[in-house]
Amino acid sequence: MKRRLLGVFLCAAVAASLVAGCGAKSDETGKAPEKTEKENKADAGNADAVDDAAEAPSVGQKTVYVTPEWVKSVIDDQQAGYEDAVIGEVTYTGALDDSEAYKEGHVPGAILVGDTEVEDAEGTEEKPYNLLTPEEIEEYLLSHGITKDTKVILYGGDPAGVARVAYAYLWAGVEDVKILNGGLEAWKTAGYDLEKDVNEGTKAESFGTTVPAHPEYWVSAGDAKDRLENDENFKLVSIRSEEEWLGRTSGYNYIDRAGEPEGAVWGKGARTAFDVADFTNDDGTVKDLEGIKKVWEDCDFTLDNHLSFYCGTGWRACVPFLVLYENGYENISVYDGGWYEWQMKNDYPVQVGDPASDDCEHTTVEKLPTDKAAE
Repeated sequence: MKRRLLGVFLCAAVAASLVAGCGAKSDETGKAPEKTEKENKADAGNADAVDDAAEAPSVGQKTVYVTPEWVKSVIDDQQAGYEDAVIGEVTYTGALDDSEAYKEGHVPGAILVGDTEVEDAEGTEEKPYNLLTPEEIEEYLLSHGITKDTKVILYGGDPAGVARVAYAYLWAGVEDVKILNGGLEAWKTAGYDLEKDVNEGTKAESFGTTVPAHPEYWVSAGDAKDRLENDENFKLVSIRSEEEWLGRTSGYNYIDRAGEPEGAVWGKGARTAFDVADFTNDDGTVKDLEGIKKVWEDCDFTLDNHLSFYCGTGWRACVPFLVLYENGYENISVYDGGWYEWQMKNDYPVQVGDPASDDCEHTTVEKLPTDKAAE
């Protein structure tokens, strides 16, 4: 992480001014011209963290994870076609009262968007944390001024929560969705300013296509079960912690049963039910494709399979989906309901333990013990 050597640079600046005396250039009023943002930050000891916005290279439409420098170049109107981009800070509800971090300081121009604007928050058998209806998601998108042609840049404190919203937007039909990799911490580390103004989008009237434009990105519990039984190329990939994968805990205090859908394979990715630690670097950024491949080196699937990712309730599964999406893979989807929905269906087949082991138990949901909720 870059350090702010404030005292050293201030001393150097004072010395330089004493040597220069009155030799600094001035305008016709006799006043020295205002310094640029880069010059001010250099004076403050953060020269290494500031890059010219114009130097940020362009990226493709399907690129999802982008750098702070690229986002700054968008704000500075240095990226053709992104002049009207919508930047969104993702919080759980997207409501100002629930978003203290946003009020303390956010990326300039950012509006608030919420995970509950794309998925149901009730967690019932009728609504098991799946995506909201197409009509509901479209209404939220339009309320922020987002159509299929809008360039959207998202960031937030939880890489899985941000990925959930980005995935839903792509499913709905937004054609260009990006994520500030590393979130606000990466933005601050790069030396860029925050603002405290509350921003809101301007409502749009028409989304421009039928929602969802990409229904193939979404898999139901019934579809997952059927394809596991009848499609050898289909791999249902668990993005859950080892404790969840082996059926030692459900991972959640509101899920009593533990296990995995019969036939699922483990894609690692998480160390608890609330992280994607295996998919992130030490600085909090999401790993690139090569980094993800290393995580999967000994897994029981290949990138030639149709990979349908799932987790407990949908968040963690969206991270590997997005990494593969931005690298051009098309045979990918998210089984939205995850273990939460699967364990609601009494006759669905389940495996408990490592399926490669003789100790793996093969049973049905209704026969599972109900003492596996996380404490």
